[in-house]
Amino acid sequence: MSDISFKRSNFPVSRGRSWALRIEWPTVALLVACYGLWGMAGYVLYPAEPIVALVLIGITIALHSSLQHEALHGHPTRSAWLNEALVFAPLGVFYPYRSYKRTHIQHHEDERLTDPFDDPESYYRALKDWETMPVVLKRLLVWNNTLIGRMLLGPPLMVVGFTVSEWLKIMKGDRQVMVAWVLHVLGLIPTLLVVSLVFGIPLWLYIGVSAYLGLSIIALRSYCEHQWSEQPDGRTIIVETSLLAPLFLYNNLHFVHHKLPSAAWYRLPSLYRARRAEWQAMNDGYVFANYFEVFRAFALKVKEPVVHPVLRRDEYAVAAHPVANAQVDLAEYLMPGNAVTSDLPR
Repeated sequence: MSDISFKRSNFPVSRGRSWALRIEWPTVALLVACYGLWGMAGYVLYPAEPIVALVLIGITIALHSSLQHEALHGHPTRSAWLNEALVFAPLGVFYPYRSYKRTHIQHHEDERLTDPFDDPESYYRALKDWETMPVVLKRLLVWNNTLIGRMLLGPPLMVVGFTVSEWLKIMKGDRQVMVAWVLHVLGLIPTLLVVSLVFGIPLWLYIGVSAYLGLSIIALRSYCEHQWSEQPDGRTIIVETSLLAPLFLYNNLHFVHHKLPSAAWYRLPSLYRARRAEWQAMNDGYVFANYFEVFRAFALKVKEPVVHPVLRRDEYAVAAHPVANAQVDLAEYLMPGNAVTSDLPR
């Protein structure tokens, strides 16, 4: 393990402009393009080429998911409510933005990465829970740890697991989760009305093809983003190049994102190139050249065991783990010392 130290403060903050009013216009332009492409595919292309249109809509849903990820990290403005408004339309149908924001910020606690209980995005399971699972579910989870399995089985497994956990919280009176779902439904109704009445796409087809495809594309990116390592920095991947990188907003450079969570997507490639050897030393060489290399290695091969190899070996999942109710403040990513989004070395 490299002894290289990394501090966000290594990147100076400009004092010449108002930090509070800064707007990242590349992200705004990409938002306009995303919604425009979604509307064009549904309204113009679907009547003539329905299959092509449904695939293109699935791609825009994946892009919109990447833009939601940008928004929850404080882009393209320094206003949380404005960022939320810009990605409010739930094109991907399944996930409330505020619930995604809450769990994803928890996921950025690198010391907890891959923990079956503390990391909301961990694919590992605790041993005791695994031992009590039905055989069919065990088999599904093993297949889900291959790349093809993650892309085919991952979407329903993720949606069902996430939705059940959310509604269990609602039943216990979690007001934050209630508000997240109310806002989600308020956005979902007009979105699906546009899909059905304006585009003329049957809802079952939009959800079963386009929304499913969007989740599958994102599942390709997230498949190997994290692995267990004794050192937290060794748990996060770098995929150096990919034709899909712009669609993922360069989150293929995932380790760089975890170290600089407030860095805008269009800064990540130059940040990586400027310190390539250092980044790779810092994450213990957990590096793939591209996603084809990942596919070739793990298309039908399990990359990680379902049961976490070290953590939570003798514990059962608990209904209300402390982290689940933690109040996470996005402001920690937006403090001046961390505001590297528009002031990174060029």
